[in-house]
Amino acid sequence: MAKIFHPLLALIASASDRELAKYVEYLKAENQILRARIPGQIHTTAGERQTLIKLGKGIGRAIEELITIVTPTTFFRWLREEKGSKSKTKNPKGGQRKPRELRELVIEIAKTTGFGYTRIIGELRKLGIKNISRQTVRNILKEEEIQPGPDRTSDSWTEFLNRHGETLWASDFFSVKSMTARGLRDLYVMVFLNLQTREAIVTESTYRPNSAWVCRQTKMFTEQTKDREKRPAILIHDRDTKYTKKFRETVEAAGMKTNPLPKASPNLNGRCERFIETIKLECLNKFIVFGKKHLDYLTDEFTSYYNTKRSHMERDHLPPIREEPGEVETISIDQIEVKKYVGGLIKSFERKAA
Repeated sequence: MAKIFHPLLALIASASDRELAKYVEYLKAENQILRARIPGQIHTTAGERQTLIKLGKGIGRAIEELITIVTPTTFFRWLREEKGSKSKTKNPKGGQRKPRELRELVIEIAKTTGFGYTRIIGELRKLGIKNISRQTVRNILKEEEIQPGPDRTSDSWTEFLNRHGETLWASDFFSVKSMTARGLRDLYVMVFLNLQTREAIVTESTYRPNSAWVCRQTKMFTEQTKDREKRPAILIHDRDTKYTKKFRETVEAAGMKTNPLPKASPNLNGRCERFIETIKLECLNKFIVFGKKHLDYLTDEFTSYYNTKRSHMERDHLPPIREEPGEVETISIDQIEVKKYVGGLIKSFERKAA
């Protein structure tokens, strides 16, 4: 589970496919600029060529638009030469190669299950195949460039999110300046966000965000979600000191697991951070907050609007909690009403009730 939150997955955790495409476009442009500054031909070593071949094969013809270190013609020649050298490679030990059917079975088991060498041997033994060693399995997978089990079974953020879906939640804190009789003071708020549906639950605020307050808000969250068909199962959070041992015990008592994120990896909780940015930009930054009750009213009003009325690109431009509207080609103005939220700050176009 810990590998899921490796820092290399930070961009995936916080970026949509469209944003990732923009990253690729930027890197292409930067690479072209750097390549133009280097005169003449660049000579690659054998190891460098193998790296480029390994990474480039999966891209296909799109490599023609990306590669700059050599011409696309040279790259495809490398591929042909590598393929030709493989076909001429003999068994290093001089032994007889296993039948094609057995090799195909080993490859199929590896791709289907993600098992390592030893467990593949176990699957073959169950099928009655005994005349094959672990080294032979290793050689077959190596020739097909299939990595050992641990590398193939490590999760990407997308795979993990798809598997856990609506039972995966994230938590974070944010603070707001409040005008009081004692001057400006910081009020703290706790946020819970479902990483698939984007539904947000925002707690009441406090001037003292101690462990007891965090545990009370966590119990509120578990009570609010306990009767759902898809109850929260995993709660991810950063390593803020407010997430104490008592907090973890509270989460576990509710039947959930906690999963602390690695240090110095804020992007891994990017969706929760994005909601905090949204509630601040669209609501809180437009008010002077006068005390706890005022802030609680604003966050409650905005969260209700966010969950049920505000469109979200990752939710097919519909709210996180919504019913699919009946599709129409056009609609007249007299069938629509404009509703106001958060004291009239936010407006929403909605169909009039029938």
